[in-house]
Amino acid sequence: MKKVALSEVKDDLSRFLRLAEKEEVVITRHGKPAGVLIGFRSEDDWFDYRLERDPRFLNRIESARKSLKQGRGVKLESVD
Repeated sequence: MKKVALSEVKDDLSRFLRLAEKEEVVITRHGKPAGVLIGFRSEDDWFDYRLERDPRFLNRIESARKSLKQGRGVKLESVD
């Protein structure tokens, strides 16, 4: 993780976007964290990022986990 002042990011955003493809870039304002720049190497990375933060998807995962804990599930061996 790299920390960079907002003024530096504003001066050379393209460079920091390329850097963010490899690691998160914490943007600071007056020396304090103000945001994070996250880059994506591919469309799949962008899709994964959106999916991991989609409340509807997260609710479905939680619901499925509850069902499994209650014994309502199908064993993988049973799936053709």
